[in-house]
Amino acid sequence: MNIIILIIIFILLILIMPKNKKKRRSKKRPSKRRTKNKKRRSNIYNRELKECSFNPLTGYFRDGYCTTDKLDHGTHTVCSRVTDDFLNYTKSAGNDLSTPRGSFPGLKDGDNWCLCALRWKEIYDFNPSLAPKIKLNATHKKTLDYIDKSILTKYSL
Repeated sequence: MNIIILIIIFILLILIMPKNKKKRRSKKRPSKRRTKNKKRRSNIYNRELKECSFNPLTGYFRDGYCTTDKLDHGTHTVCSRVTDDFLNYTKSAGNDLSTPRGSFPGLKDGDNWCLCALRWKEIYDFNPSLAPKIKLNATHKKTLDYIDKSILTKYSL
């Protein structure tokens, strides 16, 4: 009998006592911040990286620049002016950049966009005439790890 009374009192105390309301921490991933490291903001000429596009807003960090860091596994460093031919090719290869989805507006002929270095190289190797022109002063220095500078300069805007 005493045990039953103790259990009832315990349950009542739990129900009556004020609960500590802890703030829940957001499970959001930390925001991607554009690096302040000068080396990481250099273009292929080892000068200050220029903007690629603010409309549509491009870049791995969606800041208008083709900057990168170790989390950018696609290496979005080539500032290219996309064409319909390029958009059709990349769509056929499984990367549809022309269809709007969520906050992504979809690209159209003439838009500047930070492309993955290997994707640009892939289309260049497949058919050089399909490779989009490049805004060299807005193309990140990291691109040179994947594509020779002499090739890039042939595609200068």
